[in-house]
Amino acid sequence: MNVKHFSIVLSFALFSFSAMAQGISEQTLKDIQSVRPMTQADRALRNALNGTSINQLTKSPNNPATKDVYFSNSVNSKGVTDQKQSGRCWLFTGLNVMRAKAIQRYDLGNFQFSQSYLFFYDQLEKSNLFLQSVIDNAKQPMTDRKVEWLFKNPLSDGGTFCGVQDLATKYGVVPADVMAESFNANNTSRMAQIITLKLREYGLELRKMVADGKKGTDIQARKVEMLGDVYHVLAICLGEPVKNFKWTRRDAKGKAISTKEYTPKSFYDEFVGADLQNGYVMLMNDPSRPYYKMYTIDLDRHVYDGHDWTYLNLPMEDIKQMAIASIKDSTMMYFSCDVGKQYDSETGVLSMDNYDYATLFGTTFPMNKADRIRTFASASSHAMTLMAVDLDANGKPTKWKVENSWGPNSGVAGHLIMTDEWFDEYMFRLVVEKRFVPENLLPLFNQKPEVLPAWDPLF
Repeated sequence: MNVKHFSIVLSFALFSFSAMAQGISEQTLKDIQSVRPMTQADRALRNALNGTSINQLTKSPNNPATKDVYFSNSVNSKGVTDQKQSGRCWLFTGLNVMRAKAIQRYDLGNFQFSQSYLFFYDQLEKSNLFLQSVIDNAKQPMTDRKVEWLFKNPLSDGGTFCGVQDLATKYGVVPADVMAESFNANNTSRMAQIITLKLREYGLELRKMVADGKKGTDIQARKVEMLGDVYHVLAICLGEPVKNFKWTRRDAKGKAISTKEYTPKSFYDEFVGADLQNGYVMLMNDPSRPYYKMYTIDLDRHVYDGHDWTYLNLPMEDIKQMAIASIKDSTMMYFSCDVGKQYDSETGVLSMDNYDYATLFGTTFPMNKADRIRTFASASSHAMTLMAVDLDANGKPTKWKVENSWGPNSGVAGHLIMTDEWFDEYMFRLVVEKRFVPENLLPLFNQKPEVLPAWDPLF
């Protein structure tokens, strides 16, 4: 055998060995099985899990966090809302922040802004955002990362406080009894599927119009016709948004105070009256990136000519300082977190001690918050209204409470309680009024933000 032939044979043998070593061969399977052979205790656990859930078997029975519901500082709230089978937590939360102020200012009873009214325009605006973004990127191939992302995500009922800012400022707000919730507002999936299918169809058509060299005016005219179809579906499912209405304001005892004619914009001016665009700042705790820097997320907005989610990344201690100041001032905040982690639905408590998975499986889960973000293991999944904190004798927080939008029968009478340790690990976003930002941090908001892609792990 010559040297060249030997080299070829050796290379093939090494390749074969490498392939066998990387795959699961019969011998590899035996080796895997021998790493941790089943013990008698393991078999008992297997039998127990045969008839119960992992969470039930790992639940800590004497977690003190599930017993303590006292809070030293809390904002009053009236009436827990319910988003039902929809992803509109961002909208409920944003409106609940404004609702709390209106109730306090006018001594209202169980008052709500209409979620359905703004949701109608949210879905219409997001449809336009998709279609116009398709036009903007029509010369890129379908395999382009942004084009691919657009067609994967034409429409969503989820969102951020940016949507509340842009939509309420543009379209105003109305009380809930003027445009009430419908079945399809509470159960958004089928309506979303129908509109999404049409948007993908329309997106391909618009790309072809650009490829065929059609005039920009013709493309825009066709887009308007497409949006007319979307509007029609929304109107059938949700009802058309009101343009003007008569409404009677009543105090907390039900006494009629005044009756007026309103438009959604005039109702916003009277019962919100806040500068949503300039009066609030967005904060994030993302330890996978440098702190004290501004970031913005491409296409993470609701309105094409609106605002992307743009935030200052801060250590948790800075965020807590502002949150505590806001609660002490009786001002609720838009807050979001990874709500599914270590959540006990029976007690409404989020605690790192709720479930002991490590002991059950004889392993550890050492990833920190930054690692979980980088590997898609954790991200913001739900928005709620931060309303209470319990401070110890040294002024340090021990636990927090949020007003949720899962109805009054969930959690602690519609609220969730989270330990401060859990808060550190799974809290992500907070929106606070600018007046609660310390003077030394205010100049940081003037930075030019670093642009992150829409498909970033945290978003």
